Amino acid sequence: MKISAGILLFKRSEEQLFYFLVHPGGPFWKNKDLGAWSIPKGEAAEGESLLERAKIEFLEETGKSVDGNFIELMPITQKAGKKVFAWALEQDLETSGLSSNMITISWPPKSGKTMEIREIDRWEWFSSEEAMQKINPAQAGFIVQLEEILSSE
Repeated sequence: MKISAGILLFKRSEEQLFYFLVHPGGPFWKNKDLGAWSIPKGEAAEGESLLERAKIEFLEETGKSVDGNFIELMPITQKAGKKVFAWALEQDLETSGLSSNMITISWPPKSGKTMEIREIDRWEWFSSEEAMQKINPAQAGFIVQLEEILSSE
């Protein structure tokens, strides 16, 4: 089973929560919006520290590093079977000036041709309601968990 690790960045503004989500780059995702956004995350190697992997992926996908008091969330399993571990972190992040690493993909699929794309092509803050619509449906569980944790503080 593939395992990924990521960070759910959030901030509070006027009693409202906002979530930082990323949109995958490349032709497959170009016109997809609802359900296509994700927390910054990436695949972890066996035995690797998942929180360290999550921080590395955040840096690769945004060009910015984050650190602080991480809140560990319960892992979720995405539709394709990938298990995703995540940590929430309260921190503001300016979205202008972010940059993503480049990756090589096979395109069109199974064509034997490859192309280089930005792994992430957009970064945005969304209100809780918007984020629930934009995020990969399985990852919405992270937002639900975090809001339950924060409401019990």
